[in-house]
Amino acid sequence: MQKRIEQIVKILDDKKAEEIKSFDMQEEDYFVKYVIIASTLGEKHSLSLIDELKIKLKEQNETFLHIESSEDWSVIDLGDILIHLLTPQYRAIYNIEELLENLKRLKSN
Repeated sequence: MQKRIEQIVKILDDKKAEEIKSFDMQEEDYFVKYVIIASTLGEKHSLSLIDELKIKLKEQNETFLHIESSEDWSVIDLGDILIHLLTPQYRAIYNIEELLENLKRLKSN
């Protein structure tokens, strides 16, 4: 699993995604094992990242269950990994990192 996460992070980094973070949710009551969040420069950049992920990950027999994409936010569902690509403005508004961190804190209390 860790190798898959590292590969996704590297692909995103190579294509200039910013502030890439991964969250291990395996110990939490969450519907995926990992969440990866990255900032994009906009819709074209996001689409470029999605294309690159498809090319590189399909070579590794990764299955894309669903891709939902809009101008400011794209979500890629790999079954056990969820990838969020957001513009910095949307990332600040929705603050998914805080939600995930709160879930982890609640579990540990």
